Amino acid sequence: MSSSKLDIVVYGATGFTGQLVAEYLAAHYRDGSLKWAMAGRSKDKLASVRDAIGAPADTPLIVADAGDAASLKAMLAQTKSVISTVGPYQLYGNELIAACVESGTDYFDLCGEPVWMRQMIDKYEAAAKASGARIVFSCGFDSVPFELGTFFVQDEAKRVFGAAAQRVKGRVRDMRGTLSGGTAASAKATFDAVAKDLSLVAILNNPFALTPGFEGPKQPRGSKPAYEDDLHSWTAPFMMALINTRNVHRSNMLMGFPYGKEFIYDEMVLTGPGEKGEANAKRVMALNAEKTGPSAPKPGEGPSKEERENGRYDLLYLAVAPDGRMVRAGIKGDRDPGYGSTSKMISECAICLLRDTPDVAPGFWTPGAAMQHKLIKRLVDHAGLTFEVEK
Repeated sequence: MSSSKLDIVVYGATGFTGQLVAEYLAAHYRDGSLKWAMAGRSKDKLASVRDAIGAPADTPLIVADAGDAASLKAMLAQTKSVISTVGPYQLYGNELIAACVESGTDYFDLCGEPVWMRQMIDKYEAAAKASGARIVFSCGFDSVPFELGTFFVQDEAKRVFGAAAQRVKGRVRDMRGTLSGGTAASAKATFDAVAKDLSLVAILNNPFALTPGFEGPKQPRGSKPAYEDDLHSWTAPFMMALINTRNVHRSNMLMGFPYGKEFIYDEMVLTGPGEKGEANAKRVMALNAEKTGPSAPKPGEGPSKEERENGRYDLLYLAVAPDGRMVRAGIKGDRDPGYGSTSKMISECAICLLRDTPDVAPGFWTPGAAMQHKLIKRLVDHAGLTFEVEK
């Protein structure tokens, strides 16, 4: 690949999340070691965003449109990789995936749409392996902290138990931030697609939707509040579990089943003990329904800079041995999950594959399976995440 090529193009840089990605790269990679560009439909809007975020005046601006295959091809000819923030991906991502696969260009997105992801894997996996393209879905809050939380706690389980745990629980202890408009739009697009083609229901409901050719054991449904004795807390359904659990199982498969083929994994929100905890769990369920309803944020809408910087999340991971022993790990992020932390994570995923794990084979990947310990290190060093074993 030509050394004169750009390292990364941020596609969708005039959108809310795309602008945050570009702003992050402009602020943290000013030394010229990373060659990157901004892409979108309007050169004037790109220039306006470039100036607003304080990016260098010579930052390349590329006009490209999801509906114009020639413009996408011309964009990819200039770069080694592309970060796409243009969702819902099932509406606007097909042509870009096809172009990346054809040209052998690496691709990163924030996709939380398991039906579309499975369709793309089925359609393009062989071609990506042939062309050299590495396609990496779900490089934001869904599902990087959850994939890597499982990976991290399993490392500790191997050390303590002598083997990986067959059962891992992911639990959200705290989360302060706003659901992204893109996430809400993606959920709506998925439900619309399923309503038009009921055969997609089976994919959507299958915990192993992203592991073609492999079906593991029955998984917890996680669809209603429950009391967990080992945590002395009520739990509520976690709306991101629908995509995160699928990506965790895909990672397990891609890595050669280090967690075993009987691995069981689920995610819930901890809401506390007693009657108050039960009431909180029911409230979370009601709020989940609202988040994808008519009052959900629209694509392009998002929290203020202050709200992003005051956001955070705190995840608990438990690996449970057959004899009941547990090891615990905490994974924390220092910004709101949907925007502030997500924009840092996808940027560092792209840089990690480029710089730290360049020998990853072509094909369709999860971030955790492709980059493992090196991605954890990069996120700790650059993106404000922490990974700690807890007692």
